[in-house]
Amino acid sequence: MKRLGEEMKTLGEVMKRLGEEMKRLGQFIKRLEKVMKRLGEEMKRSSLHVNVNLQQLEEEITMTQPSVILATASYDHTIRFWEAKSGRCYRTIQYPDSQVNRLEITPNKHYLAAAGNPHIRLFDVNSNTPQPVMSYDQHTSNVMAVGFQCDGNWMYSGSEDGTVKIWDLRAPVCQMEYESRAAVNTVVLHPNQTELISGDQNGNIRVWDLTANSCSCELVPEVDTAVRSLTVMWDGSLVVAANNHGTCYVWRLMRGTQTMTNFEPLHKLQAHDGYILKCLLSPEFCEPHRYLATASSDHTVKIWNVDGFKLEKTLIGHQRWVWDCVFSVDGAYLITASSDTTARLWSMSTGEDIKVYQGHHKATTCCALHDGAEPAAC
Repeated sequence: MKRLGEEMKTLGEVMKRLGEEMKRLGQFIKRLEKVMKRLGEEMKRSSLHVNVNLQQLEEEITMTQPSVILATASYDHTIRFWEAKSGRCYRTIQYPDSQVNRLEITPNKHYLAAAGNPHIRLFDVNSNTPQPVMSYDQHTSNVMAVGFQCDGNWMYSGSEDGTVKIWDLRAPVCQMEYESRAAVNTVVLHPNQTELISGDQNGNIRVWDLTANSCSCELVPEVDTAVRSLTVMWDGSLVVAANNHGTCYVWRLMRGTQTMTNFEPLHKLQAHDGYILKCLLSPEFCEPHRYLATASSDHTVKIWNVDGFKLEKTLIGHQRWVWDCVFSVDGAYLITASSDTTARLWSMSTGEDIKVYQGHHKATTCCALHDGAEPAAC
């Protein structure tokens, strides 16, 4: 009995120590639970932070590397960038200095040129900064035309001050100037990249040889009738001039030569009753179909088949003058800009407008679209 009592006493002490250990284990578990709770909260915050960062990164990638760049400008002194598919305006640039007459996107999609009065401003497409990265200020009147050489190294412009100018994008100083002796309404670059063609208010069309730095050809399709717009076929085979009487003149140009100053009259097209404000030939990837689009003060855009210049479609929807138009790279769509404050996206297959871009408060004067890959080097 004495030994049993001692064993019971020993067992009691063991149980006491076990109880103390269980108590300490319970406290440890509570502390561990608190640690795990804090760790869970940290993991949740970290996950949220990562998700936010990923979302921001995706937005930045979308903004900095858009596959389609669509821009419009208006008499409301703004330039707007649009999501072509949804119609959402995702960026607005205030342009208080003047109206914008013409927009053009560089071949590499990095910059947007805005031609105003009497300057050209160059904006970074991939930035939200409202300030231009460069200003070109040597014109003395409205700049009506602007465009880029195929690799984007230099820019050309035409102005109501009667000059055609060439600019190095890296410098604000004009590199070359050609005197037209009348207000220049339109300038296009021949695909050979060595000649500019200009049309002016007096009805003159001039070809400027950039190698010889001289006018190599001059013609007047209709005396004292302003040439409003010029366009050249992507392969250099045709040139079209549109005027204030609603007429398009078409010439065939010599193929396979570095110069294209031999104009062979091909067709005279009475396209509209009002002014033709823009004419545009379809791009290379529209082949084998070849179209001419004419935008007019009669509120319509007409699509002509270049083979015979038969009317294919009349795009009806705008309520006022249609100032500008631009084809998608494959020729399947056309963007138009109108005094009714809107821009519209048209299906070339159906002739229907499939998207209306609304946001400007005054006349939309011009549009620019770049939906293709960066071009190969010239």
